[in-house]
Amino acid sequence: MRNLLRPLSAPAEGMAVEQKFLEVIAQNISNVETTRTPEGGAYKRQVAVTDVDPATGRVATRIVEDAQPGRRVYDPGHPDADEQGMVTYPNVDLNAELVDLMIAKRIHEANATVFQAAKSMLKRALDI
Repeated sequence: MRNLLRPLSAPAEGMAVEQKFLEVIAQNISNVETTRTPEGGAYKRQVAVTDVDPATGRVATRIVEDAQPGRRVYDPGHPDADEQGMVTYPNVDLNAELVDLMIAKRIHEANATVFQAAKSMLKRALDI
């Protein structure tokens, strides 16, 4: 029975990975203007990275901080301005996040299509 369900595991795993990408992108978009975090300083963009575990061969997703510096804007009236009146904003580029969102959405849709096709083929095979 496990061998019959194996074709469903690859697209299901792909959808799970893309779900994590979508969550990270949504978090970045929601914090595009956050200049103060509980850790201190501006929000740092998060990036989801996938690796293949050599021991198991499974895809592992981890979330890392983008090391790029945030943009600095002169705004002396802002509560988070430094002594020179500069405010550090997050290193989140909304346009790049929207492009990443569209790519992740398309990959998720492709995996869902593969899953539905595999499910349909398995259903037909069981009818034989």
